[in-house]
Amino acid sequence: MKKSWPWEELLSDIDRQVIEQAGYGKSRGLGKRPAFLLIDAQYNYFGDDKDILDQLKGWPSGAGRSAWQTMGGIERLLAAFHSKGLPVIYTRQVQDKMILDGFALKAAGRDKRQYLEGARGTEIVDELKPRDSDFVINKTQSSAFLGTPLPSLLTRLKVDTVIVAGGTTCGCVRATTVEAVSRGYNAAVVHDCVFDRITLSHKASLLDLWMKYCDLLDVSEVEDYLAGLAL
Repeated sequence: MKKSWPWEELLSDIDRQVIEQAGYGKSRGLGKRPAFLLIDAQYNYFGDDKDILDQLKGWPSGAGRSAWQTMGGIERLLAAFHSKGLPVIYTRQVQDKMILDGFALKAAGRDKRQYLEGARGTEIVDELKPRDSDFVINKTQSSAFLGTPLPSLLTRLKVDTVIVAGGTTCGCVRATTVEAVSRGYNAAVVHDCVFDRITLSHKASLLDLWMKYCDLLDVSEVEDYLAGLAL
């Protein structure tokens, strides 16, 4: 049965022909030693479980309800990886005082203090708190690979595949996934477990990832993939 993708209504007839004739969107396949990368599941990016406009004052970087709607799926992914004894790696976006004038925060005119270590917004949401056996990596840029221990950690864990969820789709999820593929890892984004503040950005980024970089799977497909691994 052909999947129905979230970007379908955005495509023109010419777009559809380009995708088909150029052979975009073919599965790239996954490896035998996956890790789960949960990107920035923090209060700053989840915000409150409300319509996005109703929570922007308190959480200007928060996606609101669209983020919280991924919660059940992310919990299933965590349970599946934990039950297999496979690596679970959280990332946290935490700014340093020396680089607080980053273009995104500066351009938006936001209160920078809520992005510093120790602020409530930098904490992982209570419902998804990591276990002691999980890894937590702090980052200051969009890609979780840039200036962090992630590359050496994946090597040490003998990981060949990353399964990515979290937020935001157009920002840190996309940047981390593209760099993972560029470094030779197999990758999949769990499309029902990622979120963004702007619907168009979310859908267009998923389309771009699917066309050129990685597989897109839903939670059930990841569970089936993990169940079939011989560990």
